[in-house]
Amino acid sequence: MSRVTKQQFEVLVVGAGPAGMAAATCAAESGSRVGIVDDNPGLGGQVWRGETVDSAPQAKHWGERLRSARVETICGTRVFGQSQTGGLLAERGDQVCELQYRKLILATGARERFLPFPGWTLPNVFGAGGLQALVKSGLPVAGKRVVVAGTGPLLLAVAAYLRHQGAKVVRVCEQKSWASLIRFGLGLWREPGKIEQALALRKQLAGIPFAPNCWPVEALGTGALEAVVIERDSKTETVACDFLACGFHLVPNTELAELLACRTRNHCVRVDDFQQTSVPQVFCAGEPTGIGGLDLAISEGQISGLAAAGNRTAAARLFRERNRMRRFARALHESFSLRSELRRLPSPETIVCRCEDVTYSRLRSHTSWRAAKLHTRCGMGPCQGRVCGPATQFLFDWSPDSVRPPIFPTCWENLSAGFAQSEPEHSQVTGG
Repeated sequence: MSRVTKQQFEVLVVGAGPAGMAAATCAAESGSRVGIVDDNPGLGGQVWRGETVDSAPQAKHWGERLRSARVETICGTRVFGQSQTGGLLAERGDQVCELQYRKLILATGARERFLPFPGWTLPNVFGAGGLQALVKSGLPVAGKRVVVAGTGPLLLAVAAYLRHQGAKVVRVCEQKSWASLIRFGLGLWREPGKIEQALALRKQLAGIPFAPNCWPVEALGTGALEAVVIERDSKTETVACDFLACGFHLVPNTELAELLACRTRNHCVRVDDFQQTSVPQVFCAGEPTGIGGLDLAISEGQISGLAAAGNRTAAARLFRERNRMRRFARALHESFSLRSELRRLPSPETIVCRCEDVTYSRLRSHTSWRAAKLHTRCGMGPCQGRVCGPATQFLFDWSPDSVRPPIFPTCWENLSAGFAQSEPEHSQVTGG
C-alpha cells in the first residue's frame, strides 16, 4: 500500500495558474503560512507555462512575489479527493499526501470545450489552447499549415503565438458575424488596455485571412489531418492544413468545489464579495467562478488570498477593479455565445465520448446525462466526462450528475491508502 504523509497549512491554494499564484502570494504577504499545489511540473498553469512563466511581465512579477513570500510550492501533485478528516488527498506517483488546511482557496482553472464534428478525433486536431500549450512545451510547428477556428479573442491570441513560432496560419474562422464583432469592438471604449491589446494582435496577424460567420464542419485525412471543410454563409470550402486548432469557449473546472459541497449556479461556483463559497473557510477564484480572462482571475485571486488571511480591508479595496472586469467578462460572454447551427455538426456516426467510443446516434435517443451514462457508458471513461460532458450540455442541454471521488483517475493503491488514512508515524507537518 502507498505511504501517506501529511502537510498542514494555514492557507492552502489548489491550482498554480494566475489566480492561484496571486491568491497564494497575497495570503503569504499577509502573514499566513501558505502552500500551493498543482499537477503541472511548475508554476503558471495553462496560461503561464513553458518559457512564459519567466518572460511574460505579469508572470515574472507574480513569480518573484510568490518566491519572496516563501510560499511552499507542491508541483507535480494532483488532488483527487477529500480525506475523512476534512483535508485534501493528493498523489505524486505512488506517494499520497493528505493536505490539511484552515482556509482553502480553489483556483482550479478551466478546460476547453470540444464540439464533436466528423473527423474531430483525427490526429492533429486540437483544442486551440491545447495546441498552444503543446507548442510551448516543445512541439515544432515551423512551416506547418494551421487553421484556427471557433470563437472569441483567444483565437487571435493563439494564431498570433503560432505565427510567432513559425507556423503558417492559413485561416482564422470565427463563428460570430461581423455585426456581433463590431458591437463588441465598440464596447471596448471603456477598456483602453483591451483596445491596445486588440491593436497589437491586429498588427501581429496582418496578412492572415480572417473569416467571420465561419466554422469547421469536417476534418479530412487518412491516419492524420490533411484538410478541413469549413462552412461560411451556407457555402463550404476545403482548406488544406497540417493542424486544426478549435476553440469553442472554456469550461470551468468545478469538480473539486462540487465534491466539497460548494454551491454552483450556471455551472460556476457561487461566491460572495470576498470570493468565499457557500462552504465556510473555502474560497474560490478565477475561471471556476465564471470565465473572465487573465486580469479578472488575478484580481479575484488577490481578493481571495487577502480575505483568507484575514486582511479583508485590503481585499475590499480591490472590489471596484474586479467588478469592472466582471462587466467586461459579461460583455465577452454575450458577444461570443455559440450559435445554434453548431448543434447540427455531428453526424450519426460521429463519436461524442472518445473514452467509450459512444456515437451521436446512440446518445440522441436519451433524455438526460444520467440515462446516457447508464445505457451507453458515456462519461464513464478515464476523463470522467470532462470532454463529452460539456459537449452534451451544448448539444442536448443535459446537466451532469453529482461529482464523486476520485475526481481524477487514480491508481487503486493510492486511492485505498488515502481513504484509509495514514498512521501517525508517517506524518510530516509543514507550518502550523
